[in-house]
Amino acid sequence: MADKSDEITKEVFDHLVDLAEFELGGDEKNYLRKELNSQLTAIRQLAAVHLDEDLPPASHGVPYDDERKPELREDRWEPFPESRKIIEQSPETEKGYISVSDIPHTELK
Repeated sequence: MADKSDEITKEVFDHLVDLAEFELGGDEKNYLRKELNSQLTAIRQLAAVHLDEDLPPASHGVPYDDERKPELREDRWEPFPESRKIIEQSPETEKGYISVSDIPHTELK
């Protein structure tokens, strides 16, 4: 179980909100910080579960051996038939592409 020294403090959370340039109200900040701390607690609880060292890692819950492993599907590019509708929703476009303005940033110390 996590102890209070492992939680995201109000000061750290406020610093992260400033770095991300979020605009959050007081209730939003409190809710989000509480949720993040709950997620950290869940991660710590999962990390505390003992697993045998000879247990192989799994990318999913179905253990396939080489004989039963399904074939990977072929990657196929399938363009969206109405991409124009997506472009029309963008606030800025240039030559048929979505234009994104520069994101200002500062050097981290």
